[in-house]
Amino acid sequence: MSDLLNVENLCVRFEVKRGGMFGKKSYLHAVDDISFAVKKGETLAIVGESGSGKTTAALAVARLVNAWRGKVELDGRDILPLDGAELRRARRRVQFIFQDPYSSLNPRQRAEAIVKEPLDSLSDKPEAEKAEIVARLFKAVGLRPEQQRLFPHQFSGGQRQRIGIARALATQPELIICDEPVSALDVAVQAQILNLLRRLQKEFGLTYLFISHDLGVVQHMSDSIAVMYMGKVVEHADRISLFSNPLHPYTAALLSAVPSVDKARREATKRILIPGDPPDPMNPPKGCRFATRCPLAEARCRETPPALREVASGHRVACHLVPDPA
Repeated sequence: MSDLLNVENLCVRFEVKRGGMFGKKSYLHAVDDISFAVKKGETLAIVGESGSGKTTAALAVARLVNAWRGKVELDGRDILPLDGAELRRARRRVQFIFQDPYSSLNPRQRAEAIVKEPLDSLSDKPEAEKAEIVARLFKAVGLRPEQQRLFPHQFSGGQRQRIGIARALATQPELIICDEPVSALDVAVQAQILNLLRRLQKEFGLTYLFISHDLGVVQHMSDSIAVMYMGKVVEHADRISLFSNPLHPYTAALLSAVPSVDKARREATKRILIPGDPPDPMNPPKGCRFATRCPLAEARCRETPPALREVASGHRVACHLVPDPA
């Protein structure tokens, strides 16, 4: 199966002024030279703790923040240089589901207008056809026809997220970026929304870029996983390989914290604690960025940044301590 999305050497930086108006400029590198690909019809999850750069990377892919450098290829075409009409056409193919269903919907608009908004902005379809599309989408996400006339405050959290999903589907996109789409919801509602996303993926042939810090959710949703730490991808593998054989110490620590209802599994899993706090993102360490917190770090880890390299089929890791394949 071919790649729908191919990201190469993506960098996103934000200017930070120090010392007042005339102070020296410096830059926060939120995403620092990352590469990954997503096959058509599959789900790539990007995971990591808060501040790792996962959401910024997703926003850059969707052209919602400006990338400083790199490529974002959609079906082989780099969308970063596009503007005007070409960018509008690309936006139809890439849509976003936001984290918070409470703040991502306009409280002054009725639900039907919210779902129709991308069609108004990005298509030239007649109003009657737009109304038909909105009606079909309400049915597809499990909302009733009469709910189209309601305002966001008249819906529950899960229903609001269903409106957000319907809005993302309005332009018939190929790639949907899901930014922590269930983290603001109750656990029971989370399961409903995740199952809805999986059903819609099969029904419409969607490709997902799924951002999350919850590895239990990621295990349920993803085909492959990229683990980020301080703007870098430290491990990238298919779901089964990553959960069964994590190679990077940071990944192993994250997985050890995943709760389980299986008593035997809980007892067999040794919890790995990560000491200290992440280093200053304005002044990252010159070697491995995890070295200051890694219990296994050696002198070379603090001096030389490790390259993200393939150590097994489809399994890449950025760690000096993982040996090359024989």
